[in-house]
Amino acid sequence: MRFQAAVLRSYEDPFAVEEVTLRTEPAMGEILVEIAGCGMCRTDLAVRRSAGRSPLPAVLGHEGAGVVVRTGGGPDTAIGVGDHVVLSFDSCGHCRNCRGAAPAYCDSFASLNLFGGRQEDVPRLTDVTGEALAPRWFGQSSFAEYALVPARNAVRVDPALPVELLGPLGCGFLTGAGAVLNAFGVGPGDTLAVFGAGAVGLAAVMAATAAGALTVAVDRHPQRLVLAERFGAIPLPAGTAGLPERIRRLTDGGAQYALDTTASPPLINDALRALRPTGSLGLVARLHTALPLEPGTLDRGRSIRHISEGDAVPGLLIPLLTRLWQTGRFPFDQLIRTYPLADINEAERDCDAGRVVKPVLLPERGSR
Repeated sequence: MRFQAAVLRSYEDPFAVEEVTLRTEPAMGEILVEIAGCGMCRTDLAVRRSAGRSPLPAVLGHEGAGVVVRTGGGPDTAIGVGDHVVLSFDSCGHCRNCRGAAPAYCDSFASLNLFGGRQEDVPRLTDVTGEALAPRWFGQSSFAEYALVPARNAVRVDPALPVELLGPLGCGFLTGAGAVLNAFGVGPGDTLAVFGAGAVGLAAVMAATAAGALTVAVDRHPQRLVLAERFGAIPLPAGTAGLPERIRRLTDGGAQYALDTTASPPLINDALRALRPTGSLGLVARLHTALPLEPGTLDRGRSIRHISEGDAVPGLLIPLLTRLWQTGRFPFDQLIRTYPLADINEAERDCDAGRVVKPVLLPERGSR
């Protein structure tokens, strides 16, 4: 089976949209999905800085959504041909954390999602010369017209929904909303400070507003703060003098929860100082340097932890987010700008420059 995909051949070069060949049918427990749209996440772009840990050439993309066109069957495959699905992260399904409804902390998360896929994978996707492309990125490799994925990765959604826009619910929006609703369990009257108003941070703001919390959003981009305010947050520029004190005043003594999406040590320290006693800070971005904590930041019962994929069970959280969207309480579509898959490099430039919050790539069916 031949189709178009965006291939990254080196850490420095642009993506190349080219013909690739899928050399296998879905195995038991797998599905073949015709991709309607795929979000571009900063984790995809971080491959360029992965120092060789991610094998290339590869087809990236891990916020795919589309329609099932083939299935390998099997007792665990409840998804059928014609179903509309959102694709999320991969997990083994049998380790202690997967069995405990914590697939984001799967013992094999890194190997399945980041560094090469399942051990049993053989070369399935090749370019026109026959060169093998790297195994499935996050079980998907969905910067393409089709993706062969484990059915475990897929969540069935209402076919009346605009499936081409739903892919980011599988990672970026799931991470922000899940941190608020799952990791923190935010409810009416709670207080939250969100540091970084990108796709993850704004999803957190929307979820917190839907849950009835008072939210403060911090960012260095004025246009992102405008969005945060539209979604119910009190906006504060990142360079505000006395930022922790401002947040404590706005939240009546300190935020109960804080979420950092920036991986900036100074902002992480500000977030800790903005918490009330016993407050909790969640980190969702990967740290690239040591994190020096300033004296006093962890006093009085304050805590800090990393949150992976919003502590989500995708099959539970994604349907909740689509229901919230249908009632106007999680307007994630306002963060999306669509691009043809052929314009993937323009989408990457706009994402890096902050001109777009969430690019979504749309395969062009007429290209085959």
